[in-house]
Amino acid sequence: MANGRKKIAVIGAGNVGATCAFVLAQKKLGDIVMLDIFEGFAKGKALDMSQDGQVLNYDGNITGTADYADIAGSDVVVVTSGFPRQPGMSREDLIGKNAEIVKQVGEGIREHAPNAVIIMVTNPLDLMTYHMWKVTGFPSERIIGQAGILDSARMTHFVAKAVGCNEEDVSAMVLGGHGDTMVPLPRYTTCGGIPITELLDAETIDAISKRTAGGGGEIVKLLERGSAFYAPGSAAAIMAEAVLNDRKRLIPASAFLSGEYGLNDIFIGVPIILGANGVEKILQLNLSEDELSSLQGSANFYKQQLKDILGY
Repeated sequence: MANGRKKIAVIGAGNVGATCAFVLAQKKLGDIVMLDIFEGFAKGKALDMSQDGQVLNYDGNITGTADYADIAGSDVVVVTSGFPRQPGMSREDLIGKNAEIVKQVGEGIREHAPNAVIIMVTNPLDLMTYHMWKVTGFPSERIIGQAGILDSARMTHFVAKAVGCNEEDVSAMVLGGHGDTMVPLPRYTTCGGIPITELLDAETIDAISKRTAGGGGEIVKLLERGSAFYAPGSAAAIMAEAVLNDRKRLIPASAFLSGEYGLNDIFIGVPIILGANGVEKILQLNLSEDELSSLQGSANFYKQQLKDILGY
C-alpha cells in the first residue's frame, strides 16, 4: 500500500480500463494508476478524472503512466489492455493479437507487483487468463478472469425486462467460457428468490439464454467500431472491490479448476467466493447432466485452443 492507502493498477487506458478506473475512483477504494503504452492517453484520462473528484465527491490519487515501475506495490491489477473486437470478429479471433500483449503485461506485473491479485478482462478472456497465469507464475488463486459478472448482468437485464420487474430483484448465474459456449443456468437464476423457470416459458428462457451468449457481439454490431465497455469496466471494478475490501462475494468468474466439475488445468467460469486472497473457494453446483455436459464442452473448446494456438 502507498501512504497507508490501497493501490490499484489498471493496465490499459482505453474505454474498458478508463471506465473501470472511474468506477473505482467513485468507490473511494484507494490510489489508482492507469498504465498505457500511449503515456499521454493515460495521463490525460487520469487528469480528467482527477478534476472530476470535487464534482462527484471522491478523492485519492489518480495518475497515468507508461512505466511499469509506477505500479509497484499494487494490491490489485486489472488488465484490460488488448485489441477490442470489431464487427465480424469472434473473441477467439483476438487470440494471436492479444497473447503477445498479455505476455508483456504479465512480465511487467511479475517484476513490479509480485504480490498483487490480477483481474483479467482482455479477450478471449479464459485463454488470456490462463496465459497470464503461465507468464507470471503466480498462484492460480491470485488470477481471476472477469466474465461471469458481466454475462450474468446481461442475463439479469433480459430477465427483468421479460418478467417486468426491477433488475435488483434478479440474480442470474452464467458459467462456462466467455463466448458463444457460455452456459446460462435458468434453474439457478431467480427473480425475488423465485426460479425464472416458474415465471417464464421455455421459449422465452431459451431466447434470453441465446441473447446472453451473444450479448457482446450484439453490442459490437451496433457500435460498428469497438466493443462494450461500461458494463465490462464496471464489473472488473466490482471484482477489485471484493478483493480490496475482502467482501467474500459469491460470483461467477473464470477460475483455475483442479478436478471441480470433472475439469483440470483450465480457467473457466464457475461460482467462486472472491476475497482478499483472490479465489478463496470454488463452489460445485449440483448440475443436471445437460448442464454439466455444456460446461465441460465449453471448457474443452478452450482447452483445444490453448493447445492448438498458444501451445499449452
